[in-house]
This record gives sequence, C-alpha cells and structure tokens, in this order.
Amino acid sequence: MIHELRIYHCVPGRLPDLNKRFETRTLKMWEKHGIRPVGFWTTVIGESNNDLTYLLAWESLAEREKKWAAFASDPDWLSQRAETEKNGPLITHFTNSILAPTSYSAIK
Repeated sequence: MIHELRIYHCVPGRLPDLNKRFETRTLKMWEKHGIRPVGFWTTVIGESNNDLTYLLAWESLAEREKKWAAFASDPDWLSQRAETEKNGPLITHFTNSILAPTSYSAIK
C-alpha cells in the first residue's frame, strides 16, 4: 500500500467552493473510478489557511496511474469541474507526494 498526499493551494476566498466541489461532486466521481480517499484537512495553524490537504490510498503506482488517468479524462468530471470554475479557478497550484510506510508506521 502506498499513499498520495495532495495539497491544493486555493485562490483566496475559494476554499469553501473547493470543499463544496469535493463534498458534492468529486467524491462521487472517485467512487465511480475506485479512488480511495483516506482523509481531508484544512489548515488551522500553518503557512496558509487557503489550503486543502488530503490523502489517497493506492495498492500500487500502476493502480494510481490507471485510475487517476480514467478519472482525469472522464467527460462527466471535466464537465463538472468546468461548471464549478465558471467564476474562475479554485486553486492556484497543487503539490503531491507519493508516500511509502515505514516499518513502524501505524498505517501500512
């Protein structure tokens, strides 16, 4: 098992819109494509309170590549994303890391 840590850096004032998109649209699309979220967090204390951080679980890099590509190219998702960005983009940029657990990690 590997995990992917993704941080979306939002346009100021757009974090509520991004949270709404995840809650009402993105999670349904991920379920359709078999993408497994572990958790989502907003920043209370840190560099920016305009960030959404989340963690995804993958069996392998091959699974990630296959499922993420299918999701990212799904016409329904592309339409929904465009609709939620009709007033401009929600994020300025994002970062992601692929993580492998240590031998002493509680999450394997």
